[in-house]
Amino acid sequence: MIDVQFCSFIFPVFLIISALVIRSIFNKPSRPTTDIRLPPSPPALPIIGHLHLLTPSLYKCFQILSAQYWPLLYLRFGASRCLLVSSASIAAEIFKAHDLAFASRPLFAFADKLQYGTSGFINAPYGDYWRFMKRLCVKELLGARQLERSRPVRREEIEWLLRRVMEIARDKEAAIDMGAELMRLTNNTTCRMVMSTRCSEQDGEAERVIQLVKESFELAAKMCFGDVLGPLKKLGFWVYGKQAMDVTRRYDEILERVLKEHEDRWKSEEVEREDKDSILLEVCQDEEAEVKITRTHIKAFFLDLFIAGTETSAEAMQWVMAELINHPCVFNKVREEIESVVGKTKLVEELDTANLPYLQAVVKETLGLHPPGPVTLRECRQRCKINGFDIPEKTAMAINLYAIMRDEDSWDDPNEFCPERFLVSFKEKDKDQYQSEETGQTFFNFVPFGAGRRGCPGTTLAFSLMNTAIAALVQCFDWKVGGDGDRVDMQSGPGMSLGMARPLITRPVVHFNPFAATT
Repeated sequence: MIDVQFCSFIFPVFLIISALVIRSIFNKPSRPTTDIRLPPSPPALPIIGHLHLLTPSLYKCFQILSAQYWPLLYLRFGASRCLLVSSASIAAEIFKAHDLAFASRPLFAFADKLQYGTSGFINAPYGDYWRFMKRLCVKELLGARQLERSRPVRREEIEWLLRRVMEIARDKEAAIDMGAELMRLTNNTTCRMVMSTRCSEQDGEAERVIQLVKESFELAAKMCFGDVLGPLKKLGFWVYGKQAMDVTRRYDEILERVLKEHEDRWKSEEVEREDKDSILLEVCQDEEAEVKITRTHIKAFFLDLFIAGTETSAEAMQWVMAELINHPCVFNKVREEIESVVGKTKLVEELDTANLPYLQAVVKETLGLHPPGPVTLRECRQRCKINGFDIPEKTAMAINLYAIMRDEDSWDDPNEFCPERFLVSFKEKDKDQYQSEETGQTFFNFVPFGAGRRGCPGTTLAFSLMNTAIAALVQCFDWKVGGDGDRVDMQSGPGMSLGMARPLITRPVVHFNPFAATT
């Protein structure tokens, strides 16, 4: 079906491009720059540059481009310039020698028009505010002490998921949408960890939040192309601005309610003062705080963590379950490992996963094949040299994690599902790879959550939740593919994220009921 809104956007763009072409014919060409050596670039078209080379799946078309030309490319999309990195060795050089130069992210074309557009943490420019929020995020929310304190929350939410699936499994013909159930798990887990409350199941609030997250990712994929219009980027706001503001407004209604409830409990001392919400409220009201933040900053911070911690983790777990269903031998091996460590009468717990190396290998292998964020974006803050090439200031950089983790120079049979590869010691195989002082990362060919200063601060949490949830789903259920066939369709969908093209519909069959003695 034709997207009418998209067509209404493209038609004026072509008119503008035509006008620019005509003007360029009559304008005197500027003096060519001779003192700068840019990375290689594929053949480009006038005005639009390399826009014609893009496909709906950016990470795949980027991979094709790098394989055809070079792992370091300089691309032009209309008015935007982009450095494309598709090699582990080049990415390692960037994050070893130029991490600070690429410590910012490019902003959306009309971010300043949105309520949270410039107040968030994830896309904030590198500076005092970003460093303060990063430190707060790592120490007060995702540090070892906080993860230890929030472990009961993750256990309760996983048990809630298992009970729900148990109820559905009573009907032997019933099927579930695995993606929706995992999204509900990550949704409620993140809500409770970040905002100290569970999304309300009343009035369909939980479903509305799930829909909002999906809309946010779809809208972000459209909005990012506003920059190709350069000085005419306001045209993009004319097309997508109303939708973006509507999504933000609906988020704000939920976030304001949650924050107000917590603020009331905080003032009445019904919640701990060490709670991250309370810490943010104290900073907000402290006139002598290191960095002055507002109520909007707090809600934007919650929103960033919420979006980053729900869709990506849910999609990643969905891919893990799909791979396990399609590889029954691997599935059985994971179950045997769980039963050998935990036994057959006790539900697997988060602390048990440290003793389940094959389970961890399965999760890592899946993340390598299906990274939740296949392309990570940065922006050059200052002119620098990479691989002998000059990189101008304000150049966007796209690191294709999808291509890096499927690189034949780094992996044997990179497109095959082979968890055993992660049972080999990385220190022996990749001892020459770069080690980050900040993250302790010793290699750069496995980077599902990025790296450097802008790497995902929630990596430890993501692995903990995924390992435990997957272990519980394997321990408690056998899984049959819903509909026709006995294999899951592994086709990925379009866009900037890497979701499944079709919902993962499965029929659960109870193998072990950990609640049998209590029900």
